[in-house]
Amino acid sequence: MPLLEIERKFLVTGEFKSLATSSTHIEQGYIASGNGRTVRVRIRDDKGYLTIKGPSNEAGLARFEWEKEITLEEARALMNICEPGRVKKTRWLVPSTDDRHTWEVDVFEGDNEGLVMAEIELESENDTFEKPDFIGKEVTGDRRYYNSHMRKYPYKLWREDNKGD
Repeated sequence: MPLLEIERKFLVTGEFKSLATSSTHIEQGYIASGNGRTVRVRIRDDKGYLTIKGPSNEAGLARFEWEKEITLEEARALMNICEPGRVKKTRWLVPSTDDRHTWEVDVFEGDNEGLVMAEIELESENDTFEKPDFIGKEVTGDRRYYNSHMRKYPYKLWREDNKGD
């Protein structure tokens, strides 16, 4: 597994589910988060994962990431010691038209309901890709869209803060 995650994030503005090849339910909590570093526990359907991420580079495109599959029982136990707030979402996988990439489209639930975001993992920061019609504004590097931020300051609060706009 590469230890450098390079990805770009976009808001989703169109229909994508008919293009998806699969979907999974994800629930994640954070054992620790701060200064751009996180230790995350994730339950994805019936599997568990422990992930450590470092701070992003200036552009928000790349950062250290280490992930290890753990048992579902271990993941459930670790969820009990997580910081308050969990992120829940359904992730849809949509193959790109270039056959080199896969779009991960997250439909958020609970306090983040209404937010739909797509990520694409890249080989390098200069890697090219085609944007499908359902892709909207790029939000790469905007910390509001980091899952670790959304568990503390969920999307529903952003909408309430912007009601006058």
